[in-house]
Amino acid sequence: MADLAGRVAGRIQLTTDGYSAYVTAVLLAFGRNVDFAQLVKQYSFEKPHDYRYSQPDMIKSQKHIVFGSPNEREISTSHVERQNLTMRMKMRRMTRLTNAFSKKIDGLDSAVALHFMHYNFCRVHQTLRVTPAMAAGIADQVWSLAESRRPA
Repeated sequence: MADLAGRVAGRIQLTTDGYSAYVTAVLLAFGRNVDFAQLVKQYSFEKPHDYRYSQPDMIKSQKHIVFGSPNEREISTSHVERQNLTMRMKMRRMTRLTNAFSKKIDGLDSAVALHFMHYNFCRVHQTLRVTPAMAAGIADQVWSLAESRRPA
C-alpha cells in the first residue's frame, strides 16, 4: 500500500477485497486521504468436479464503505481482476507448472516491468484505439522497438 500511495497523486478511490489487514495497511499508507471501500464476495462451498483449477460460484457480494466518500457505483475489483488475468495469460512467468515460471525475483521483476511497458506504451488497445499511455495523456505516440533501431 505504501508503494501504491507513493505512485499516485491526489485523492483516489480504492477498492479491495474483504481481507481485514487491508484496512490497517490503507490507513498507514494513505491516512484518511483516500475514499476506501471493500467488496466482500461470498462463494458456494460446493466443490465442482474440477475444484483444483476452478473457483466456486459466487453467490453474494456486498459493498462496504470503510472511510471517505467512495462513489458506490465505482466500488469494484473487476479492473484489477481483469489486469491480473491479462498478466497471467500474456506473461507465462506468472503461470505455475510451466517451464517459464520465475524462480528468482529479479527475473520476475524484469518480466513484469517489460510486460507493463509493452501493455501501456506499445500496444494499441482495440477499445481505446490508442495505447493506455496515450489515452492518459502521458505519451503522444506509440513506442516501437523497430522504429528505435532505424539508423538516422
